[in-house]
Amino acid sequence: MRDAGNISVPLDWSKAKAQLEKESGDFCVFGGEPLLAGIPHLREVFEFGLRKSGRNSIQTNGTLITDEHIKLFKEFNVGVGISIDGPGELNSHRHGNSVLSTDEGTRRTQRAIEALCAQGRPPGLIVTIHAGNAGSPIKILKLLLWFEALESIGIKWINLHVLEDEVNVHGLAMSNERMIYAFTEIYEWSKRRKVEFQPFTDIHRLLRQTDANKVSCIWNNCDPQTTAAVHGISPDGTRSNCGRTNKDGVNWVKADTPGFERYLALYHTPQEFGGCADCRFFSLCRGQCPGTAIDHDWRNRTVHCEFWFSLFKRIESELGNMSVTRDPKRIKDLENRLLGNWAGDRGTDAHGDSPHGDSHGDSDHGDSHGDHNDTPVNWVENRHEAGL
Repeated sequence: MRDAGNISVPLDWSKAKAQLEKESGDFCVFGGEPLLAGIPHLREVFEFGLRKSGRNSIQTNGTLITDEHIKLFKEFNVGVGISIDGPGELNSHRHGNSVLSTDEGTRRTQRAIEALCAQGRPPGLIVTIHAGNAGSPIKILKLLLWFEALESIGIKWINLHVLEDEVNVHGLAMSNERMIYAFTEIYEWSKRRKVEFQPFTDIHRLLRQTDANKVSCIWNNCDPQTTAAVHGISPDGTRSNCGRTNKDGVNWVKADTPGFERYLALYHTPQEFGGCADCRFFSLCRGQCPGTAIDHDWRNRTVHCEFWFSLFKRIESELGNMSVTRDPKRIKDLENRLLGNWAGDRGTDAHGDSPHGDSHGDSDHGDSHGDHNDTPVNWVENRHEAGL
């Protein structure tokens, strides 16, 4: 959107608020960096959120969090999500204007995490896995030691993201093989810890069909023209879809009704042509997020298919007969129900939960990209320095 010149829109909180009034559920404030907005305006937004739904959430890099912000979070029941890729050099690619400012920013984020934990409000963390923090065994070891330290201060939830291939800045995106190695190492370590790690918990839920309606939206047949899990609201009050599906820089207006053509096509299209035909995990994975599709074409399956298949296969082997994929009749029933629902444009998934799957962010964790909740989360977007 920056490249296309569509990043800056006028700030009109009254219009954004009017749009939020029309939406159900709570909302997450995100950016850009939303804490660039001043305390008075954040207070105004959080007062509205508390009146509307009794809770708030925010997604931030944490560098600007002060004691005053923490008081505000406590006063207005704000769940905080923090994006950070590790300590020290592991976070160096979330860079500032210099090496010194980058290092200081990382230290400030770490102090913010510790301060929130000390106040009994541990944030949820988003950690994007890439060559900069998991590209070698020694980096993975440093990452695991950091996770262990986070657990010791009270962190309960960490969402591991895969770096999208088009964001291959400085060669950070890893091959499927390297990602499989990194995630497998983290997974094996995580089995001995109390911290909940996505995507591992999601895959367990899907394979066992236990709480499978609580998994992230990336598994829930998202229609890229409506992105039901994300109702974005821009600073000028206009509605938008999830940013992951926006590959051409145009903030397309939401379609009035969802469609599930992608998933019907994936089911029938051979894998050599970008589809998912005959994949035994299709009813659970569903081609994954359309925002990560091959050739940036949402009609295809995810470009990370080999990686996700490997994780499903590994966890399936551990679950044995507890995995639904080991029961041909049960997996076929799931498949038939999905196909019937998609053909009828109802969108209800095989678990019988609400249309279009799950939300894109849970206020409990403050995560604006990939947590779980049964109500769509409205995003208040920051597309300029004002922060909202």
